[in-house]
Amino acid sequence: MSSATAPSRTAVVTGASSGIGAATARQLAAAGFHVVLTARRKDRIEALAEELTAAGHSAAAHALDVTDRAAVDAFAASLEHCEVLVNNAGGALGADPVATGDPADWRTMYEVNVLGTLHVTQALLPALEASGDGTVVVVSSTAGHGTYEGGAGYVAAKTGEHVLAETLRLEIVGKPVRVIEIAPGMVKTDEFATTRFRGDTEKAAKVYAGVAEPLSADDVADTVTWAVTRPSHVNIDLLVVRPRAQASNTKVHREL
Repeated sequence: MSSATAPSRTAVVTGASSGIGAATARQLAAAGFHVVLTARRKDRIEALAEELTAAGHSAAAHALDVTDRAAVDAFAASLEHCEVLVNNAGGALGADPVATGDPADWRTMYEVNVLGTLHVTQALLPALEASGDGTVVVVSSTAGHGTYEGGAGYVAAKTGEHVLAETLRLEIVGKPVRVIEIAPGMVKTDEFATTRFRGDTEKAAKVYAGVAEPLSADDVADTVTWAVTRPSHVNIDLLVVRPRAQASNTKVHREL
């Protein structure tokens, strides 16, 4: 897409190097947004930006660690404007019980999921408000709405994200900015479970064992894009999306 026909609305997607973030970037670009891809892995987001540009869309890549507040502030200052922020960067580490969980894992999950979302939201909120029609999306998790054994650290972090979104919505009501929370259940991506279990692909595979159709990254990206493209007066406060086989965080139908 040439500069003469470039879309005027900018959407920033954090954690856009893989999984839900990359899928969301693709779908928002296809919906006509200029998509700014951010993640720590510069090579991946640059490759995705090139893919989107080659397909006739508008995209740019910016390497960013959302836990680095100075870097986040510098990134925000580099944008001419911003209409949509998709806070997707996050993840889980470990599945140990409270009694033996590693505090370092808990700290990392809190810093990325909660403080990372806080940093980027605070930095871009003035631009979102100045746009006259801004949207903040928080991609949380069903973990933020119900606990399960072995998940306390991740549940605590995602609950923090949920509370951040819910409170922000109360605090800025009356301003031209929507706050949307998308809470996915079981999503099978290339990296989420493998990262959680530190590269143990056998453990990662057990998460999805017997589940014929867990959600895909594209399924979640569909919900994000749908919510963002509703009329401006429509706010999707909270959208919980699970695969049909998952009735709750602790009840999953498996065909073993």
